[in-house]
Amino acid sequence: MTRVRVIDSHTGGEPTRVVVEGAPDLGRGTMSDRLNRFREDYDHFRSAVVNEPRGSDVMVGAVLLPPDNPENRAGVLYFNNVGYLGMCGHGTIGVVTVMNYLGLIEAGRHMLETPVGAVIATLTPTGEVTVENVPSYRYRKGVECNVDGLGLIRGDIAWGGNWFFLVDAQPEILRIEDVEHWTNTAARIREALHRENIRGENNAEIDHIELFGPSPTGADSRNFVLCPGMAYDRSPCGTGTSAKLACLAADGKLAEDAIWRQESIVGSEFQGSYRWEGDRVRPSITGRAYVNADASLLLDSRDPFCWGIRR
Repeated sequence: MTRVRVIDSHTGGEPTRVVVEGAPDLGRGTMSDRLNRFREDYDHFRSAVVNEPRGSDVMVGAVLLPPDNPENRAGVLYFNNVGYLGMCGHGTIGVVTVMNYLGLIEAGRHMLETPVGAVIATLTPTGEVTVENVPSYRYRKGVECNVDGLGLIRGDIAWGGNWFFLVDAQPEILRIEDVEHWTNTAARIREALHRENIRGENNAEIDHIELFGPSPTGADSRNFVLCPGMAYDRSPCGTGTSAKLACLAADGKLAEDAIWRQESIVGSEFQGSYRWEGDRVRPSITGRAYVNADASLLLDSRDPFCWGIRR
């Protein structure tokens, strides 16, 4: 029997499970190097932590690691039910909140290393976290694709730490009651992108679909984000909001340091802003996470589903 200590939290309704004890030894090196090692040698551990019967499709996992640069606070790897994420905004807010819960950090600015670059997370005394994300940008504007049952649609391809295809769903309001409809819509769009070989820079797969429209509560926008693995983001999606900010900046629709209130389909909210860094923007995303479990996962090698139900 192997014990794995995890701390669970949610950020705007979206869960993060942080492994704090019992993770495999991934050695030294950059977070990108260690992610490759994780994927190649320990993918069964990823599945055990976040997949059923211990987890669920919506669960996002994180492993805290010693940083490559000792001047930084920590390294972190993110994963979900089907694979790995370069960066995770809601997850970073969750990780910082968990580190504070464990007494590893206090309020202040903390540098975290991710596979796609370093981010700065600022924890306030009241518990809010602002993540200064990796530089983000719009790669292509107004890209057309033919979607089964929907016809010709247009969207923007943007990088916010993961690759997004952003589609304006106006004038429809994205309501939680219609979540199955929007899941199906986003899945069809992603399938069309794959079929027509529409990709991000350097032939990168676009694995996140972001639909956006008007907010019924007065926020600047409401979104629906379909993540890899067919789970939708309960939070407004930190990397998705970063991609949205990059598009707004490219179109001149939002000034530097102006606040953008991004609402999720469940009604939770992030506040976002950006600053230009050359031809890219540095997004800042502010939200709050809440710790809701401190537990030990038990991995019993006799259990036929010890390593999760994989797909």
